[in-house]
Amino acid sequence: MSTFIAWQKSSFSESQGSCVEIARHEGGIVVRESDDPDVVMRITHVRLRALIASVKSGGLIT
Repeated sequence: MSTFIAWQKSSFSESQGSCVEIARHEGGIVVRESDDPDVVMRITHVRLRALIASVKSGGLIT
């Protein structure tokens, strides 16, 4: 992605720790891992809500 993207991360993220960053881009949502910023994933609003709900409920903890 060559255009400027205003990435945001959670205020709960540590300044030097790895975190997931999120941004609005071209009418959708893009997500990336701060440790590997060249890998960007597009996600729909519906799937983002489902991901957040799963994380909050502990559904992704192994």
